[in-house]
Amino acid sequence: MKHNRLYAIIGSVARTLLGLTFIFSGFVKAVDPLGTVYKIEDYLNAFGGFFTHLVPAAPEAACALILFEFVLGVLLVFNVWIKATSWLALLMMIVMTPLTLYLAIANPVTDCGCFGDAIHLSNWATFGKNVVLLVLAVALLLTKDYLYSTWRKPLDLIIFCVAFLCCSGLMAYALLHLPPIDFRPYKIGNNIPELMTVDIPEDAPVDEYEYTFIYEKDGAQQEFTLDNYPKGDTTWTFVDQRSKLVKKGYEAPEPPVHDFVLTLTEDDGTVYDMTDEILEQDSVVLAIMYKVEKASRKQAEKLNRLYQASLESGMPFYAVTGSGEHEIDIWRQETGAEYPFLSCDGVTLKTIVRANPGVVVLNQGTVVDKYNLRNK
Repeated sequence: MKHNRLYAIIGSVARTLLGLTFIFSGFVKAVDPLGTVYKIEDYLNAFGGFFTHLVPAAPEAACALILFEFVLGVLLVFNVWIKATSWLALLMMIVMTPLTLYLAIANPVTDCGCFGDAIHLSNWATFGKNVVLLVLAVALLLTKDYLYSTWRKPLDLIIFCVAFLCCSGLMAYALLHLPPIDFRPYKIGNNIPELMTVDIPEDAPVDEYEYTFIYEKDGAQQEFTLDNYPKGDTTWTFVDQRSKLVKKGYEAPEPPVHDFVLTLTEDDGTVYDMTDEILEQDSVVLAIMYKVEKASRKQAEKLNRLYQASLESGMPFYAVTGSGEHEIDIWRQETGAEYPFLSCDGVTLKTIVRANPGVVVLNQGTVVDKYNLRNK
């Protein structure tokens, strides 16, 4: 009996930890399903070859993964259908653990995306996390016969349906509007210029180098240091200087925003960096289309009206895209767009707003509004 009780405790702990992890992972991805879509696309493109043909299926794969993870987590926490869910948890970890080991070694994408944008883990940290979850899944499978559900027949199905509908509804809302919880650095209220810099302590140690100076005299070369080089001795001729890092100083972390660069290309091909000018404006409207060729033509007339309204109110208006001039010209011809276009990295634009097109309003670099144009 003591052994049975111990096995039940081990199984309950493993079941709860696995379930809570799956719920959290599924939830943070469900509030931003497009982020998971983009991450799966990144992986498939990085793998190359046959996998690039699977990119169009990324939205369906993302939604299926999120639903599976969240619902499985809920069933585990509530101890529903424990024999089936223990096998499913083990199967998932058997697939994910070797995959994340490969990702850690090959490093095709630096951020795993397993917790969306809520928590960023390195590929090695993700592999370590999955090893722990795999151990828990094995422990759960070995102790599943000692876990008994107290739920009667109708309630287990109700729990499943509620979890499925809640997760599906959350994803649908995020896709039709914007993520209800924004974990990215461009959320409303954030100041972009502040997030483009990092604070360095005044007493932060600096890199220390060892310098070697090479001088020549009478055809022979000799190495000197800063303490003994022939300063003022004209009989020596300077040849070369070498430096060697002997002590690493303070290593500043990468700022949250490090790739926000907006450029304007004139008709003659001249490119201007407009980043500072945009961030210094009291109010400016940015219509974000990470790919104009993928942007909804149904929203084009809304953009035209928004541009006219911005002109009338004296508020600068720019469309921002990662597409080339050819795609922009096609958009202008098909939609009658008269607003100016700025260029920015497409990945950055996907991060700024989860819509194509989406609208961002800045006030001296602070995000004061952001919305999916579909909702206007």
